Amino acid sequence: MKNILVTGGCGFIGSNFVRLALQQLADCRLVNLDKLTYAGNPRNLADIDNDPRYRFVKGDICDGELVNRLFAEEQIDTVVHFAAESHVDRSITGPGEFITTNIIGTFTLLEAARAVWIGRSDVRFLHVSTDEVYGSLGDTGFFTETTPYDPRSPYSASKASSDHLVSAYHHTYNLPTVITNCSNNYGPYHFPEKLIPLIISNALHGKELPVYGDGKNVRDWLYVVDHCAAILRVLQGGTIGETYNIGGNNEKQNIEVVETVCDLLDARVGLLANGQGRRSLIRFVKDRPGHDKRYAIDASKVRQELGWEPSLTFEQGIAQTIDWYLAHPDWVAEVTSGTYRQYYDEQYGAR
Repeated sequence: MKNILVTGGCGFIGSNFVRLALQQLADCRLVNLDKLTYAGNPRNLADIDNDPRYRFVKGDICDGELVNRLFAEEQIDTVVHFAAESHVDRSITGPGEFITTNIIGTFTLLEAARAVWIGRSDVRFLHVSTDEVYGSLGDTGFFTETTPYDPRSPYSASKASSDHLVSAYHHTYNLPTVITNCSNNYGPYHFPEKLIPLIISNALHGKELPVYGDGKNVRDWLYVVDHCAAILRVLQGGTIGETYNIGGNNEKQNIEVVETVCDLLDARVGLLANGQGRRSLIRFVKDRPGHDKRYAIDASKVRQELGWEPSLTFEQGIAQTIDWYLAHPDWVAEVTSGTYRQYYDEQYGAR
């Protein structure tokens, strides 16, 4: 049996991973360590609360005493490290938390693993990172695993730093690590501050749809469950010390994404009360500082070595995503109002 520590498992990607891992790995016990910041919601995993293979621990990855205790109590032999401050806009206005969580938190986990895994080859430390560490592309080309790092925001700089720490611990201490760098995720349980869930939420309620600059910045979109399936594949078969880029092969301009969401919502719930389509809500706003022009991932390495490919096109994934949000209005209302905090304060104690 594998004893897996998942950090940030109540967040967007983490909660989708926890659910998929418990479905696909019959011989695992999974410990979810999450600080429960604004983007971490234990109700994301309410359906598995009673699974005897699952344990939730409310805590901070920077708390070395707690992390060391969990490694000992649970005999952790696998780490899947999602926990991070991840919103670029927030990193611009308040970079301190990004430095603390993303760098010091990763260091704390690495130290805990190094202390108890000396000489072991049957253990794994998988660090989940982002394509933003590579900087910005022009109109052509793709990020590969050998693209030089060129982070442009405090967020991407903090993730680049944590990537380098993980790699250094492999080379210096022979820690069995692997790194994944993914493109933009979307799908269920996405906190509505990022582009797609924000646009869905605003468009449903007839609010303005803010789009940075001219809306022509390009991102490669990856359905979150496809991403989680790729992480499982890397965890089980990836080469120690290597990096794997995970992308969706779905390059879209931001304005294309917004217009697609508008059109799908118009088709599903009808036009606005004034008879107009939701594209009429689009408003172009001042671009954010250091806004990278284009991201695009070459995922041929994970495809050729591990046989992974995304299962959904963007058109399929965005339709499923919108249908999920339409089917879960209570979840959206809770996270946007913050009322879910009362639930986890009662269950796990106020922060």
